[in-house]
Amino acid sequence: MSPISNNTTQIKKMNQELVRQALRAMRQGTKSMVAQATGLSVATCGSILNELLGNGELLELGMEEPSGGRPARLYKYNEHFSYVACILIKAGVKTHSLTYKVANLAGETIEEGYQEHARVDLAAVHRLVDQIIGQFPQIRAVGLGVPGAVHQGVMNTSDIRELVNVPLEASIREKHGVEVIIENDMNLTVYGFYRKQGYEEETSVAVATFIEGSLPGAGLMVNGHIHRGSTRFAGEIAFLPLGMSQEEQFRQLHDRSTFHALAGRMVSSLIAVMNPETIALTGSLVGHADVELIRQECLKSIPEMHMPQLTLLEHPEEDYMYGLITMTLESLAYSLQLVEKRL
Repeated sequence: MSPISNNTTQIKKMNQELVRQALRAMRQGTKSMVAQATGLSVATCGSILNELLGNGELLELGMEEPSGGRPARLYKYNEHFSYVACILIKAGVKTHSLTYKVANLAGETIEEGYQEHARVDLAAVHRLVDQIIGQFPQIRAVGLGVPGAVHQGVMNTSDIRELVNVPLEASIREKHGVEVIIENDMNLTVYGFYRKQGYEEETSVAVATFIEGSLPGAGLMVNGHIHRGSTRFAGEIAFLPLGMSQEEQFRQLHDRSTFHALAGRMVSSLIAVMNPETIALTGSLVGHADVELIRQECLKSIPEMHMPQLTLLEHPEEDYMYGLITMTLESLAYSLQLVEKRL
């Protein structure tokens, strides 16, 4: 394909995505309304609307209520044109779990479920994906949230050893021909928290988790972007140089007499490096009363004027799933991401 025709194709796809996003935002609209929202010409919008109507992406609602002029056709984006499947893979002490949701293009839940397994490996994930896509063949993207560091679609560290260095993303994409994303659980949790709070794009926030039986971790949003780092190691606060082994760190975090001091040092490190607006604390080791105690520990080294809001995130699994659904839906959008996507 020549550069000119390739550019023309890209522009067409980007214009189609602008029309999709405009109709999703306005719920329903006429050709003129879409043109005004996108900045495209009425003729271009009319052509794109006809194409999307023809393939089932749009629904025609009839004519708008007359207001003195010629009535125009009303269009609505078909939120059930395709679905996404989102699976949270969680590590447990005795068993592991797979929590899944199927969502439409508006992010609304169509189906959900939960499974526990003594062993979660590639075959177990494939069985669930096969089951979900078999039931909902209109699924166009699969999102996986995983408890470990991810690089190029592969987990390189995780408490679920059977999935370490396994090509999860590539194998599902090859088998089903759908878009696939795989992302770290803390990154998805902070992204879901950020999007649900409606922060401005330039805001920096963090979610730090302290879970019984595990070492701590954090998800970071810096100036509206998920901050993963060059090797996706960002947020691994268990590796801070705290002058103790990880075994001793684990012991102190699970001892109420030493928990707050150590958690405060970890949170203080995030504040000094990120200077965030908010840090949400979560996990079974943190309760409402602990938030203020950790704040007081932070104030031993962080000036009051630089202290972020510390808050308790009581239901992180909701933000985790919301982040995964949002990110998986975004993976379907044609590369307006080249211009404006924040990930």
